[in-house]
Amino acid sequence: MIKRTIEISREPAHLCVRLDQLLLRRGEQTVGQFPCEDVGVVVVDHPQATYTHHALASLAAADATLIVCGRDHLPVGMLLPLGDHSQVVWRLREQITAPLPLRKRLWQQIVRAKIKAQADNLDPASPPARRMRELMTQVRSGDPSNIEAQAARAYWSAWLVNAPASLADQLPFHRDPDQRGLNGMLNYGYAIVRAAVARALVSGGLLPAWGLHHRHRANPFCLADDLVEPLRPLVDDRVRQLAFAGQTELDQPTKAALLELLTLPVRTGTGAGPLFVQLHAYVASLAACFQGQGRRLEIPEPCESADTDACGS
Repeated sequence: MIKRTIEISREPAHLCVRLDQLLLRRGEQTVGQFPCEDVGVVVVDHPQATYTHHALASLAAADATLIVCGRDHLPVGMLLPLGDHSQVVWRLREQITAPLPLRKRLWQQIVRAKIKAQADNLDPASPPARRMRELMTQVRSGDPSNIEAQAARAYWSAWLVNAPASLADQLPFHRDPDQRGLNGMLNYGYAIVRAAVARALVSGGLLPAWGLHHRHRANPFCLADDLVEPLRPLVDDRVRQLAFAGQTELDQPTKAALLELLTLPVRTGTGAGPLFVQLHAYVASLAACFQGQGRRLEIPEPCESADTDACGS
């Protein structure tokens, strides 16, 4: 079942729980009420929002994720459920002891899928798209030649091709996480999907901090950062659609449109449905690889427009 995403940004709210219902209150008035079990993600982007301990504990018990945004309106932290997976100790042992050759092969799959998804975002007949399809075939186990970075250069140089005149000041586009505008929109979208991936990992009994490729000692979400890579082009496509429609700043309507990515119809080898749901199939395929019962990751891909009914849209 698709879970509800709640965003608090326009006005402050006090979050509390009564009879297993999450209440959003302003003064003496209840402005929103949702069963805790129906909540998947709560995004809080208002400095005057407040919470009861019971609300935070209830959201975690219901396997919901709470994302806190900072002054720049980008996520700065999240509260994840610890989960009650019945085989969590075994899963963690399998994850941590996964041999290096397996981790490298999985990273190869991730990089290839990312490059393919990026190429699919471009005109298939364009030179950058053709170049990226060639690069995809050159990705070896562990990507020792860093084909991922070579593909990124070709991709971002062509990302805004055929942009309307209103985006002339954005050209040529340079991906810079420290900039605002379209870069800020990309950052926000990536952070939302990353949080959903981290939630699916915890629900699947895996540890988000122990990555396949990402290994930074200060990053508690290395594995989430690994798995989110081939999903980034989903965000890129949505941000470009918004930009072409005239939305170039990270305001409330833009954030709402990016949050809708969690309900985007996607397909894996095991089925189809909203991204928020299919992330669990993605994580389950990773766990199967750690167990030696699988060899390939079920990476979500966007449904073709003709297939949206089958995907549950």
